[in-house]
Amino acid sequence: MPTELTEYDPSLGNKFIFVTGGVMSGLGKGITAASTGRLLANAGFDVTAVKIDPYLNVDAGTMNPYQHGEVYVLKDGGEVDLDLGNYERFLDIDMTFDHNVTTGKTYRHVIEKERAGDYLGNTVQIIPHITDDIKRRIREAAEGHDICLIEVGGTVGDIEGMPYLEALRQFAHEEDEEDILFTHVTLVPYSKNGEQKTKPTQHSVKELRSIGLQPDILVGRCEDKLDPETKEKIALFCDVPTDAVFSNPDVADIYHVPLMVEDEGLDEYVMERLGLAEEAIPKADRDNGWREIVTTDPTDEIDIALVGKYGLEDAYMSIHESLKHAGFETETDVNVLWVDADEMDDEHADRLERADGIIVPGGFGARGTEGKMEAVRYARENEVPFLGLCLGFQMAVIEYARNVCGLEGADSTEMVEDTPHPVIDILPEQYEVEDMGGTMRLGAHETEISEGTLAHEVYGTDSCTERHRHRYEVNPEYIEKLESAGMRFSGRANNRMEILELPDHPYFLGTQFHPEFRSRPTRASPPFVGLVETILGDNETDTEEVTA
Repeated sequence: MPTELTEYDPSLGNKFIFVTGGVMSGLGKGITAASTGRLLANAGFDVTAVKIDPYLNVDAGTMNPYQHGEVYVLKDGGEVDLDLGNYERFLDIDMTFDHNVTTGKTYRHVIEKERAGDYLGNTVQIIPHITDDIKRRIREAAEGHDICLIEVGGTVGDIEGMPYLEALRQFAHEEDEEDILFTHVTLVPYSKNGEQKTKPTQHSVKELRSIGLQPDILVGRCEDKLDPETKEKIALFCDVPTDAVFSNPDVADIYHVPLMVEDEGLDEYVMERLGLAEEAIPKADRDNGWREIVTTDPTDEIDIALVGKYGLEDAYMSIHESLKHAGFETETDVNVLWVDADEMDDEHADRLERADGIIVPGGFGARGTEGKMEAVRYARENEVPFLGLCLGFQMAVIEYARNVCGLEGADSTEMVEDTPHPVIDILPEQYEVEDMGGTMRLGAHETEISEGTLAHEVYGTDSCTERHRHRYEVNPEYIEKLESAGMRFSGRANNRMEILELPDHPYFLGTQFHPEFRSRPTRASPPFVGLVETILGDNETDTEEVTA
């Protein structure tokens, strides 16, 4: 195989765990892989991950949240699948765009090399050129780490996934047996008479084996733990040891999955199979912080209204998770009330009145913006704790310009190109941009925070580094007018406004960046913690008043 022509170095990397899925999509391959990684990290290993997405898009940046959930942004500006957010949260690591492999990215690279004449007249083919590029990307992402988890998106048998499974087959051929492990996640449904059915798993494994891949571990997704008889039957017909069949039943919270698979012994089996058992931290000495964090019973309960236009949780997954993290830190059960920005005049307006706090998230396009501004105004006028994120930050500026500064018709040029008061305008460097994908202000940027402000109190420091994803910003021509009316821009990046607040409000904070992308169960995002703590403080005051 002419690897010298494909930049492929088979010597990179260490231990590899490939995670595939069968029967149907959305089973939880990513959570299973991330949970395995969390346990391996607890055992003292340096773990990283790669997500393979077989779609033709180069990245997830142009995808509609209705189809694919939120677009997660990495520190280097990579716009990726939401599963990489789970890997960052579970493993508490910062990943890069190199940890996401897509068909569009791979084919574009190979075709660009062909156009440049780098293949010296060779016929460019799926094998070796595409498969070598896939393997190269995996190995380079894994370099320097003890273990690399690789999740293959989609379902075994999907036509777009075939080159990846072939690359994995080659990968297994090149590696020592103890350096590679195949985990296959399948559905184990119940029949009407309550029997756990193994036939879908059998067919899925048969499909995998027809490609030349034999799973080492099978994980059954079911409502409950797999019965011993079910495990034995799966082992018999799928040609794996019975102790290599594990349960991954439904749990109340995804952060309990590592606890569940740990109780099943999945981590110990993986380490034994990869020859790592002797190098692991003794079980009694391993970090138990994760279990303590996610199993602590809450002492308070609050309701927060999330005012958006995409009516599904996946579109705002990182916000939902950030609220959970803030709840872990404050021992609070945070209930999210969905408020449809398009239906504020209907029953959704009542949810604002029920809520203890309000979040207006990011988004694109004009739909729902008037409803979002109505929510901002409600929070401002009624002193309800408020957090505006990206577009929510911009909506807070527009609402203030209209209703406090008296700038009638104030808007964003994204929504109304000929607005008389463009308080939100396109970034200067965006004027000449033609391509939509990967061209926004993306990734981690530093913000300087003014002392004596709410933002300084929330972050506890003079600066913060958070991730961005936007084309528009506060128009510098209106900053003086907004601040003279009472709004304060407490966070700036040179001449760019990054954080706003209202000094006379209990908690009114807006961020041009997305703090939710850096929140972890082990270290919650400061703006979310500040929101929850303010609500808890208000609730204590209310309780005291009622008692008195």
